[in-house]
Amino acid sequence: MAIALVAIVALFFLFSGIYTDYLWYDSTGFTSVFSGMVLTQIVLFVVGAVLMVGIAGGNMLLAFKTRPMFGPAIFGGGSGADRYRMALDPHRKLIFIVGMGLLALFSGSSFAGQWKTWLEFSNGASFGKTDKLFGMDISFFMFDYPFIRMVLNFLFTAVIISIVLAAITHYLYGGFRLQSPGVHASRAARVHLSVLLGVFVLLKAVAYWVDRFGLVFSDRGYVHGASYTDVNAVLPAKTILAIIALICAALFFAGVFRPGGMLPGVSFGLLVLSAILIGGVYPALVEQFQVKPNQQGKEAAYIERNIQATREAYNIDKTEVETYNAQADPARVQANGDTSVSGVRLLDPFLLGSTYEQTQRIRGFYSFADPLDVDRYPDSSGKLVDHIVGVRELTGPPTEQNNWINRVLKYTHGYGFVAAPGNQVDSSGLPAYDAKDMPVTGPLVDTTKLKESRIYFGENESASEYVIAGGDPNNPQELDYPETGGTGQKNSTYTGAGGVPVGSFFNRLLYAAKYSEANIVLSGDINDASKILYVRNPRDRVEKVAPFLTLDGNPYPAIVDGRIQWIVDGYTTSNDYPYSQSQSLGDMTRDTSTDRRVIAQQPTDKINYIRNSVKATVDAYDGTVKLYAWDANDPLLKTWSNAFPGVISPASQMSAELRQHVRYPEDLFKVQRFTLSRYHIQDPGAFYGGQDVWNVPGDPTQGDRNIKQPPYYLTTTMPGSSTPAFSLTTTFVPRQGPNLAAFMAVNSTAGPEYGRMRILRMPPSSTPIPGPGQAQNAFQSRFAGELNLLGVGASAVRYGNLLTLPYAGGLVYIEPVYVQVTAGGGQEPYPILQRVLVSFGSKIGVARTLEEALAEVFGGEQQQQQQQQPSDQQQQAQPNTSNSALNSAIANAKKAYSDAQKALQASPPDWDAYGDAQKRLEEALQALEGANAQPQQQPSPTASPTASPAASPSASPSASPTASPTGSPTENTS
Repeated sequence: MAIALVAIVALFFLFSGIYTDYLWYDSTGFTSVFSGMVLTQIVLFVVGAVLMVGIAGGNMLLAFKTRPMFGPAIFGGGSGADRYRMALDPHRKLIFIVGMGLLALFSGSSFAGQWKTWLEFSNGASFGKTDKLFGMDISFFMFDYPFIRMVLNFLFTAVIISIVLAAITHYLYGGFRLQSPGVHASRAARVHLSVLLGVFVLLKAVAYWVDRFGLVFSDRGYVHGASYTDVNAVLPAKTILAIIALICAALFFAGVFRPGGMLPGVSFGLLVLSAILIGGVYPALVEQFQVKPNQQGKEAAYIERNIQATREAYNIDKTEVETYNAQADPARVQANGDTSVSGVRLLDPFLLGSTYEQTQRIRGFYSFADPLDVDRYPDSSGKLVDHIVGVRELTGPPTEQNNWINRVLKYTHGYGFVAAPGNQVDSSGLPAYDAKDMPVTGPLVDTTKLKESRIYFGENESASEYVIAGGDPNNPQELDYPETGGTGQKNSTYTGAGGVPVGSFFNRLLYAAKYSEANIVLSGDINDASKILYVRNPRDRVEKVAPFLTLDGNPYPAIVDGRIQWIVDGYTTSNDYPYSQSQSLGDMTRDTSTDRRVIAQQPTDKINYIRNSVKATVDAYDGTVKLYAWDANDPLLKTWSNAFPGVISPASQMSAELRQHVRYPEDLFKVQRFTLSRYHIQDPGAFYGGQDVWNVPGDPTQGDRNIKQPPYYLTTTMPGSSTPAFSLTTTFVPRQGPNLAAFMAVNSTAGPEYGRMRILRMPPSSTPIPGPGQAQNAFQSRFAGELNLLGVGASAVRYGNLLTLPYAGGLVYIEPVYVQVTAGGGQEPYPILQRVLVSFGSKIGVARTLEEALAEVFGGEQQQQQQQQPSDQQQQAQPNTSNSALNSAIANAKKAYSDAQKALQASPPDWDAYGDAQKRLEEALQALEGANAQPQQQPSPTASPTASPAASPSASPSASPTASPTGSPTENTS
């Protein structure tokens, strides 16, 4: 009775897990995905279980049926096997049933786990391209070959298990004996085992033949794909081994008619010897004595195949590489300049998360994702401007009110969309929000006609796993937002289409079992209108409805058609594209953002094919998921569309407003830049020499410069283009050397130019252009005094994203500098934009605004940075004619800084007073510059060779006693 009760409870929990999954898919409108996956896995489970039990169990029964009629005595007396037989024989039926049941469970589960392989095989679409070695369509290697290998592995496993079980059965029931001299076996046992061994060797012959096609994935040569040795030694060896295996299989089958162990022994020895000599030694000799002494010449044709296949598989074959003779002459800049530079995004989404938190969090139970996201919205004139955007998500109720009712029924959603133009700050250096507060207000709200600001589905991992929303609209219970200036709150009731209804007792019972929470059944606040919302992270949500996709690590919110939508990029990936170079997806996408764990890390699975085939949206209010076929020509996407018809909508159904917010995905770009760092070289000889291999530079704003610099979204104008375009950009440096090797940008604006990838390559014979690390060193060395003065007291200097843009025939570096301040009321420190650094060639400028910094660089002549510096004795001998002015400037700077700190420590902070103090601090710094009391700091060895000393006053020791001439790559503190 107790066992039956336990079994019933276990089955109920199993049923609740499966049925609630169905309810979830039904609520999202993707039941066809659920039914397709479940039915496929059930069929594969049954097929795998039946085949394994039929093969292994059948052979075991056959061995039992053909046991000697007179038992073990046929070979002269008993043996140790008799004891085991006598112990097991009374329970043999139970042992057989339990054993076959476990075998069926494991084999069926293993076979069902290959459901993606089966669906790709049964629905595979043609690539319309053939491989260079066998002349077969690429689809054979992508879809058919993996399935054939799966079937062969299953059959090998089944035959090996059958041999083991048959041998044990024959041994236990006297079919053969291990005694001196040799092995004595009955005819039935000999025939049975000979046939099984013959089948095994026959499968080996088939495997040798199929392995020939697997050579297109070989890693034996200089690059992946069939190499010279594979084509000229391994390929014929596999063919010969397949023929030898067929002969050996025939010899094993001949053992059925001829007694004795000579034929099986000969066939086994021949098989092993040929595998060693033909399959192992011969290719090794060819590799050692033919290929290695002449590898470049021998492998040239196969390297060329690898280059072509890799560029096609990673979708970089249309990348435009052009020589860019970068100039460094500011005199070439026209008076009106380039609007993409003068309006460049200064706000850094990786730093401003804490600023948004402290200025727009409103209450402690809200938060913003880190990092924030970059998108485009029109300004008052209708021009699209880069914006830093985020949504105010709920972290859960306050700690002292953290109970089930509040966590699940009251604190159900976040509220509000916050955005600021990336090229503006207010007088205090804070973002100039055009969408803010609760309820949401601002010009952007009016422009986008935002109607729904509630966030039930978001990225916040600390929020409750599930919430139960909805109920009586006349008595709303869900916290919408706290009322301004009071202790009350605005409540609402969820009315969205998403979510699973939990009004019925049965559904409540199921979810109580799923989450082990009795309150779901007992609570009186749950009624017929209530819905349970779970799987609320947009990335997890898309992954569940489209398990065949690999998803980008950084979903982003956008206001589309009056609602907040999460946009998620989906990839089709594979590791079965012939001749393409295979790499770890996690390694290719690793950079500062993934190392800081602020963006989801990709798995370490290896891939050699990727497409951004799907754009997905998740409604932040009701969780509605939509999938759009962004790359309808992708054969992998066609394959999955055949497997799940109707799940993916054509891109033509995307609204015009949604298309405005589509951008080129980060992880795909990281994969492509990783690949292009080597595969921009298309000549096999140059590729083999590796002289022009590039690296992605380390992030110069971080302490560990071995971590790659992330790509940056910004609006830029590429050479030859007449209008700026929203782009995703990166830089390259030589494999050995800090100078700039190339600049790469991909058009990220939906339209005819979307996805156009261009590389501006610096010619090696031209004047070296400083790389990002050199530019950062020059900035820190050039303005160490002024920047350290900003970081006195409890403040710290933080460097923002170092942006690189083509400009006036050269390349300009622009970097915002923030002061991280501590406000009053126990708030955490957060950065405020205070300076902008600009570098063009050898000229560098710093100012409060970008316009002023650009004017310093392009508006007049600057002195060389490496001017002759006076010696210490000369410095001491110089008459100090400006002591009074210097002391006055230092005193003013101290007073301004003190006033700024007092304004920040007020609760709430007095931003007007803070802005006024910052202006006075600026004036004091300018006075320090005019006094010129201290000689210019020596630049670091890697600094740009020329710059103006007049633009960077060094702080007096009395003002900043711990100022460092170079500072830390991440922050300077005093």
